[in-house]
Amino acid sequence: MTGRVFLTGAAGFIGFHLANRLLKDGWEVLGFDGLTPYYSPELKEARLSILQGYDTFSFEQAMLEEPGRLTDCIGAFQPDIIIHLAAQAGVRYSIDAPRSYVTSNLIGAHEILEAARAHPPKHLMMASTSSAYGANDEMPYAEQHRAVHPMSFYAATKIANEAMAHSYAHLFDIPTTMFRFFTVYGPWGRPDMAPMKFARAILNNEPIDVYNYGNMQRDFTYVGDLVEGIVRLMGKAPTADPIGPMDSLSPVAPFRVVNIGNGSPVPLSDFIAALEDALGRKAERNLLPMQPGDVVATWADAALIEALVGKLPHTDIKDGVQAFVEWYRGWNRAE
Repeated sequence: MTGRVFLTGAAGFIGFHLANRLLKDGWEVLGFDGLTPYYSPELKEARLSILQGYDTFSFEQAMLEEPGRLTDCIGAFQPDIIIHLAAQAGVRYSIDAPRSYVTSNLIGAHEILEAARAHPPKHLMMASTSSAYGANDEMPYAEQHRAVHPMSFYAATKIANEAMAHSYAHLFDIPTTMFRFFTVYGPWGRPDMAPMKFARAILNNEPIDVYNYGNMQRDFTYVGDLVEGIVRLMGKAPTADPIGPMDSLSPVAPFRVVNIGNGSPVPLSDFIAALEDALGRKAERNLLPMQPGDVVATWADAALIEALVGKLPHTDIKDGVQAFVEWYRGWNRAE
């Protein structure tokens, strides 16, 4: 399966890895990204320079919320599939700068939906988050669980995106898949994410901030495994027929929500230990109380995605962290 993909957030962490995979697989990709200064533009430009080595990659720098810009780009490109990854990320930053989440995540999502309405793709795919499960403490998180108690404004905007996309899928018959990501990590990650923050601090002999006194678990998902899940889902546009009792398929729209996670929660202490082993140094832990907007644990139920596309690869945490550290050492020297 190949064709044309319109990909927002192409210079971002996950977008870069997905674009790179699609280009290697023979897809033509038009990337769209605002290259905002939320974190190092140099990192985004370095990712982008790799993608621009492919003849089948083109790029549009613009903001999601610019009225009509996405519609014009998609209309000219005529993609088979639209994948919307671009967003203002970060749970904690949404406490300090909520307006940026309104602009990027709500207005930006509306613009992508309007573009899909004007130029319907075979499959519209949009990123959500495991944070959508919020205060739900029933583990593992399954797509049919209620997602109505967000713990952060970031999560609230993503729940809103799911509702917005469902309404467009119903009204305009747009086959839509929302995927909920679970704690993605790996090479080329964002500087505001724990792996890079921890690695930087450990190498600089500085303490790392460990919240909830270290009593946390995350369903750490290696970025290559996540990308494999997205690629396999591309050919699984929702239809009118549910595949089983675990299916989140809407009864009134070609719309589905799918978890993409490792399906195995890892204690934060084990992740830190893997990072210490890979770096060859011990971390000094600054134990702190729980942060506002955060949750103690995440754990993806993988039954639905496995029923749709088969069992995904699950990179061992030690191997994934080792790959991250090898990249980070090279990048850190280059900065």
